[in-house]
Amino acid sequence: MVWIDTHCHLDAVEFYEPNRPLAPVVRAQAAIKGVAHCVIPAVQVANFDAVRTLAQRFGDSYCLGIHPLYVQQANADDLGTLHAALHTHCDDPRLVAVGEIGLDYFVPELRESPLREKQEFFYREQLKLARQFGLPVVLHVRRSADRLLKHLRDLGRSGPLWSGIAHAFNGSETQAHEFIKLGFKLGFGGAVTFARALQLRHLAQTLPLESIVLETDAPDIPPHWLYTTAPDRLAGAAQGRNEPGELPRIGAVVAQLRGMSVEALAEATTHNACIALPKLAGLLLLK
Repeated sequence: MVWIDTHCHLDAVEFYEPNRPLAPVVRAQAAIKGVAHCVIPAVQVANFDAVRTLAQRFGDSYCLGIHPLYVQQANADDLGTLHAALHTHCDDPRLVAVGEIGLDYFVPELRESPLREKQEFFYREQLKLARQFGLPVVLHVRRSADRLLKHLRDLGRSGPLWSGIAHAFNGSETQAHEFIKLGFKLGFGGAVTFARALQLRHLAQTLPLESIVLETDAPDIPPHWLYTTAPDRLAGAAQGRNEPGELPRIGAVVAQLRGMSVEALAEATTHNACIALPKLAGLLLLK
């Protein structure tokens, strides 16, 4: 079986120990479990070089963008840096999307002025860059689906459908179908493994199979078998670190929800990822 982790932050500090990067070990362990490819999104201009270097080292792919949680410290020069990086690397087969970009209305200060407007400005400008360079987009969606959709519709009225992934999708069924109509696949990861995530599990079970891709968002969003409760953390227990090697087990949960074989789900979601991020198909052939 071939699995694609469509969202994995292998450059995160959690994958480093003093004088010893853990990413090579983590990536090798994932490969043993059948994770043939990881998509490594940037979150700020400071890690553009890191994600590109890791993608080249591991035979994976990367995205360049400014995450909404990093917009507060970003400025207009960062958009210029992103434009320059996309121009320089647009022919790199491993640069597969503009991302991770989007809107976050979960964090209270990001919901209020002036950061709410600043987020929307950076989101729109990055969507324009994706159009300019003919790249898909990888979207951060956290209590912001309707506003994300509004800007996608506004900027996409003339031209082809969008392409890309609504990462860690957590919206309503109606919102899910609106993203799908605009050309997006929806990313499902560790959150779907929790029995209490009834709405999310319903979506994973009932949405068209061709609309689903899998991800870990490692080291974040651990599946239930790695999750440590707040009382346990207060008692000194460490939070489990999510890794791309967890993807097959997450996939098994989704397969069970859909009543299909794990093999069929792996094949379908790999195919879907290659449609969402078209450069992936060529990279898989290089393996």
